[in-house]
Amino acid sequence: MRLGPFLVGVASLALGASRQAFAVDPFEIQVYDGTANTPGSPGLELHLNAVARGLTYGDGTELPQNHQTHMTLEPSYGVLPFWELGGYFETALRPDGTLDYAGVKLRSKFVTTKGFSEHVRLGINLELSLLPDTYDQNRWGTELRPIAAYEDAHWELVVNPIIDTPLAGVGFSSGTTFEPAFEVLRKIDGRMSFGIEWYSALGAIGHGLLPWKEQEQYVYEVVNLLAIEHFEFNAGVGEGLTPASNDVVFKIILGYELERRVGLPHARLP
Repeated sequence: MRLGPFLVGVASLALGASRQAFAVDPFEIQVYDGTANTPGSPGLELHLNAVARGLTYGDGTELPQNHQTHMTLEPSYGVLPFWELGGYFETALRPDGTLDYAGVKLRSKFVTTKGFSEHVRLGINLELSLLPDTYDQNRWGTELRPIAAYEDAHWELVVNPIIDTPLAGVGFSSGTTFEPAFEVLRKIDGRMSFGIEWYSALGAIGHGLLPWKEQEQYVYEVVNLLAIEHFEFNAGVGEGLTPASNDVVFKIILGYELERRVGLPHARLP
């Protein structure tokens, strides 16, 4: 037996097993704006994200994202004026044409109601995920997403300081990671808006920030359609700013809320 290749293989496995990926979610590229479905109203979003030019390696068991296309269905339901339930069913199209099941997520979102403030919205989204190890080597995870938004007739500014916690796998020992996101949008006559969205993965909170070259950093130029009530259209192109990021990603979000016209008993604000 030749020891050289054997030792190299053992070292590679050890390094791969100890490496923790701090990754921006490639399936749901969205900043939460602090709104929720009205009580009794179901909604559905379709997220389409295509990595036009990206990383050609994966972390641990994860597949490289280069030339992957991600398709996610997100049903939602307004329970109370301040409470929305939702979920995600994720699929991925590999470069060779193989369509994969890529996991499920459940979420519960709480937001301030319309009577809280004319311009400010606050909220928090709680999420539990179970993904195949080909798309998340940790498989089980949770997300805590605080939401702070300001909106007037001309501008919308939103911040999501996301806290992500692996519940299994190599990431469990590293603990909670910090993945902040924000958006700045300029509104035009209430018909559309355009601006930027920023997403990042900075590293484990207990271990300090990763070096810049190991962080994921993305800036997306986006446009939103506002003219059609209850309909959502968001499209953008993102550029990775670091070596650990995909170079170019395209995204589209289509959504519709089937608003219930008759309110639930005691659901309306006085």
